[in-house]
Parts: sequence; C-alpha cells; structure tokens
Amino acid sequence: MMRQRPWPKLLLRWAATLIILILVLRFVDLSGLIARLRSIPTSLIALALAVSVLQVVLSAWRWRYTAGRLGVCVPMTFAVREYYLATFLNQVLPGGVMGDVNRAWRHSRAHGQGAHERSGQLSAVHAVVLERLSGQLVLFPVVLLAVVVLWRVGAFSSQPLPIRISLNPAYWLLPPLLVGIGTWLLWVSGRLASLRRYLGRLGADLKRAFAGWRNGSVQLFTSLAVLGTYLTVFVLLAFGMGLAADASSLFLTAALCLLLLLAMVVPITVSGWGVREGAAALLWPAVGLPAEQGVAISIGYGALIFLASWPGALVLLKRA
Repeated sequence: MMRQRPWPKLLLRWAATLIILILVLRFVDLSGLIARLRSIPTSLIALALAVSVLQVVLSAWRWRYTAGRLGVCVPMTFAVREYYLATFLNQVLPGGVMGDVNRAWRHSRAHGQGAHERSGQLSAVHAVVLERLSGQLVLFPVVLLAVVVLWRVGAFSSQPLPIRISLNPAYWLLPPLLVGIGTWLLWVSGRLASLRRYLGRLGADLKRAFAGWRNGSVQLFTSLAVLGTYLTVFVLLAFGMGLAADASSLFLTAALCLLLLLAMVVPITVSGWGVREGAAALLWPAVGLPAEQGVAISIGYGALIFLASWPGALVLLKRA
C-alpha cells in the first residue's frame, strides 16, 4: 500500500504560519516595527549569537546527562552536533519538534535490532523526550510566577473582558467521557496491556532521570540555565531597541518574553512563527505598551534563532 505523502500537512502548517503573520502585521504600526528592528546594534546581535551557542551546549549537556541516567552513552561532540541539527530542523519544519524526533530516531538507530538492542533504542528515545520535558517542567512554573507578579503589581488592565462565555455544566462531562471511550477502545483492541507496560517503562525511566536530590538538582539548574539563555536573547534585543532603559521596563519586558516562550510551545505553526507574534500583539497592549514593540522583539528573536541554527544546516549538508 502506498504511503501517504506528508506534504499537504506541511504546506498547511506553512500556510497557517503565513496567514497569522500577515494578520498580525496588518494591525500593527509597520513603520515603527521596522524602525525598532533596524535600531539593533550589530554588537548586540553578535552577543546574542554567542549566547545561543552557550544555549546549545547547555542543552546538549542536559541531553547527555539524561541519557547517561538511562544507561545510554552520548558523547559530548555527538550531542552538540545532533542538537544543532535538531535545532535547525525545528526552525524549518512545521510543529517545532520534528528536529527532536529526528534526533531520537538517529540516536536509537545505533542500538541495533535485537531484543536487548530494542530496549536500548527505547531508552535513547526516552532520553530525548525526558530532556525536553526537563525544560518544560521548569518553564511552566517560571511563567506562572511571572504572571502572578505582573498581576500583583497591576501591570495588566483591570477592565472586564467584553466577551463572556457560558458553558452548560454537562460540557464538563466531555473530557472524562472521551478518556473512558479511549480506554475502552484500547481494551477491546488488546493494546491496553501493552500501553500499561510501556507507561511502566516510561515511569521507570522518568524516575531514573529525575528522582533523587542529585538528579533533580542537575535537571533543575541546567534547565534554569537554558531558560536563562533564551531570556537573555530576548533582553539583548530589547536593549538594542531601546525598550529596556530602566529596571522596571527591563523586568516588564523579561516577564512578557517568558509568556512568548510559552506561546512557542503550541505546535501549530513553523518554529512558533505567527503564534509568537500574535501573542506579542496581544500581551504588550495588555500592559499599556504599543503592540509593534512586542512584535518587533518577537520577529527579531525568531530571525536571530534561525540564524544561530545554521551550523545544523552544515551538519545536514555533510550527512547528505
């Protein structure tokens, strides 16, 4: 049977990205946005690119450490090279995770096809999954803290939202109903036991990678350092645009940029493009700032991270 080509879905993601970007740019001051982008000094761009190198090295080391907890060897040079490749693919392929999928697949191939080797393959895949999970487990509470602080200091407008949504109480039964239907389908298909075994293996790997004060501390501080590099790139761009002149504006910009990082997690466009800019166009006016400021920071960040990922393209060309 002929396998279905993925190109229609890829093109749909690209189309969604372009449509959202066009809509965002349609409703902001383009002249102000372009002026902000052109005002960034070359020295700050070079510094942000240097920070992105540190970001990749820290992320690659976190992957190496996580894989080591699962009994999988990942040499540091291999980890850096594959992380650059994954970063580049995440920038050009829809969803923002295809590079990590490729990273897991490439690493798992080195473990053969036998029964013992299949266990090693699964550990290699879990190493990538848990390494990415480590970053998300730090991002969500930090973003929540930023939202709470912004709310407490009165940064957000206290005006009531003009749109009200009323839901029938019966709608709250829908999620457990869907879970029940899914469980029943797994049971009648005979896959429930397999799923239970897999979740048991995933839980064991999760415990091996995160349990204990040493593992937990390493994962926490490494992920905080990686998050700090993301935030530093945003802040450097804001400095270059003259949007972080004092301590209060610096704090406000950093807190809003954390929310942009959370928006990029939504895997519906290419590398967060469109979703990130749309979130910026909503967040900055919510705290009384022009929308084009947030969109300019967002576009500058996307362009800089894409430029920083180009060593991954060299890895791809070398492999080809």
